[in-house]
Amino acid sequence: MITALAAAKAYAAQGTMSVGSIGGSGEAKKAMDFGEMLKSAMTDTVQASRHAESKIAQQVSGKAELIDVVTAISSAEASLETVMAVRDQVISAYQEIMRMPI
Repeated sequence: MITALAAAKAYAAQGTMSVGSIGGSGEAKKAMDFGEMLKSAMTDTVQASRHAESKIAQQVSGKAELIDVVTAISSAEASLETVMAVRDQVISAYQEIMRMPI
């Protein structure tokens, strides 16, 4: 189980990562703040859901293969489950913080 402390350490470590080993530019990547990260995840989830809906409509009209529809729905479902898991962890961390003595 992920604790609030482990999540905070992981978030702090994200800001210190460098792109040099991946991209080869050698410059430190600007850290994305938590709000931007959540907004990006929600945008991706909405886009995946809309893509799945369009594939369903295409399948109904006979313009898409069934495997494409199933793949799009699975992708949208995975995105939604990820967002819900993050939401649950944020709520759990908030509740743990609220139980801390001052």
